[in-house]
Amino acid sequence: MKPKSIAITVLSGAILFACTGNPSRAQSNAKSDDQPISPSRPVLPGKAPGMQVKRVKDSPDEQVYAVIFHKGDEALSGLTDFANQYKVGDAHFTAIGASSGALLALLEVDKKMYRPIPVRQQAEVLSLIGDIATYKGKPVVHMHAVLGKPDGSTVGGHVFELNVNPTLEVFVTADTTALNKKPDEMSGMKMIDPTQ
Repeated sequence: MKPKSIAITVLSGAILFACTGNPSRAQSNAKSDDQPISPSRPVLPGKAPGMQVKRVKDSPDEQVYAVIFHKGDEALSGLTDFANQYKVGDAHFTAIGASSGALLALLEVDKKMYRPIPVRQQAEVLSLIGDIATYKGKPVVHMHAVLGKPDGSTVGGHVFELNVNPTLEVFVTADTTALNKKPDEMSGMKMIDPTQ
């Protein structure tokens, strides 16, 4: 939403700005639309308060979890919180559901940055896949999605944000041997290193 009006007042040599609307949100959206995204952008915790987890398989070599998100949850934050809480250092997952909006991106390798692909409408999560590995002792969630728009077209990419509405059903298979990531100089990403 753009500011509805801007008033400029000069008072004792100082210029004061006032505006109606929500300029901070407008600036935030414009920045995410236009500005490249760093591969090391931090994931904010606690943005999936409705997330529920149930272990559906527990064997000596793997555990399988159903991680269910509800309206208003942000999936990347929630999966990162899940991995921290359940001490998951090596996993892969798939999901389906629906989203009220998302921030996807495409890696531009030569720039070592992601080009944002904002999705600002209700969409079906046709496919969400990813993995979890460890970097500097902490789990890192890496996921990609294909979203179906109301007209039947699709959009996909690396997931930086996925806002759930009404649900997202994620099935996580966690292995007992942790996989570690290391920095990749060429792309700026953290990549799984199977030799560690």
